[in-house]
Amino acid sequence: MPDFAVSEEKKRWLHLKMAELGVREEDLIETFVRSSGNGGQHVNKTSSCVQLKHRVTGITASCMRERSQSVNRFLARRELLEKIEAAAGIITSEMKRVQKLRKQKERRRRRSKKAVEL
Repeated sequence: MPDFAVSEEKKRWLHLKMAELGVREEDLIETFVRSSGNGGQHVNKTSSCVQLKHRVTGITASCMRERSQSVNRFLARRELLEKIEAAAGIITSEMKRVQKLRKQKERRRRRSKKAVEL
């Protein structure tokens, strides 16, 4: 397992999640490219964007959220695991968050519709 600039707890979580889903480090193709957007000279000179591809499923994930390549490597793996879970039909935390927002929006829509009728 590569070393990332994140806490030991997050590293342990990633290792357990990869084992749970059966994703091995050897199955990942990792490439680095230059990021775009904010970050100035640092972003223009370094290849901090991480692109991951899972050989077995063909699912890809890329991350250029942080200026640090090491942190982006961790975040890309986390995103890839979430996509693999979603493809397997497992409800992910992101899916729960989106579902909650949809319910809130629907509730607000019904309330406003009710207020207009009165």
